[in-house]
Amino acid sequence: MIKKISICFIFSILFFQVTVAQKEKDSLIIDLHLKFGKQDLKLDEKYVSERKDTLQIEVFKFYLSNISIQYVDKSIYNQRDSYHLIDIENQNSLQIPINKMNKRAIEKISFTIGIDSLTSVSGALQGDLDPTKGMYWAWQSGYINMKIEGKSSSCNTRENEFQFHIGGYLKPHYSMRTVILEPRAITSNIAIDVDIATLFSELALSKTNSIMIPGKQAMEIADFSVKMFQIESK
Repeated sequence: MIKKISICFIFSILFFQVTVAQKEKDSLIIDLHLKFGKQDLKLDEKYVSERKDTLQIEVFKFYLSNISIQYVDKSIYNQRDSYHLIDIENQNSLQIPINKMNKRAIEKISFTIGIDSLTSVSGALQGDLDPTKGMYWAWQSGYINMKIEGKSSSCNTRENEFQFHIGGYLKPHYSMRTVILEPRAITSNIAIDVDIATLFSELALSKTNSIMIPGKQAMEIADFSVKMFQIESK
């Protein structure tokens, strides 16, 4: 009897894995590649920015939401009420299944970096919006749209640390930004490079190394962040 139960359990697991694999195969997927220039971005590895700052990344998280796909025939698919926390420490978060595959060519894809104001004031939620993910400001009831932490010898701070917690959902400090990309060729996925070196080319870490609240500096970082995203070049 025990042997039969074990066999049934094994078959159930295998069926579940095959079902998940088939679902992913049939889905259009956004495949994010975290980069520092031409190098893959890795935690605690040293990089040199265009401003000659030597730095290493210890935390890199950001939210993607409001994903929209426009096809060549002008039909549009919108992924509603979905919020994706991208985290360098969670490789599974770098692949986002969107919708069922079809043969229509894609003209453009758009998404927002961050969490909208309505969701921010809805209180603590679940899934990727769970406060335990470390992306919720309890003191001002809002989400951190992007979090970057690390160290650089250019920073005259405690242990040479830098911290950028970019958020804000109220004007004039509304930090959500929209990214629009136009794929050259689409098959079963959309490969997007997220090049954090682009952001650090705009920052002099000796002068700007800590942004922890909504404000003018946070809005500037939010503006820079849009430039990080590019369709992967082959």
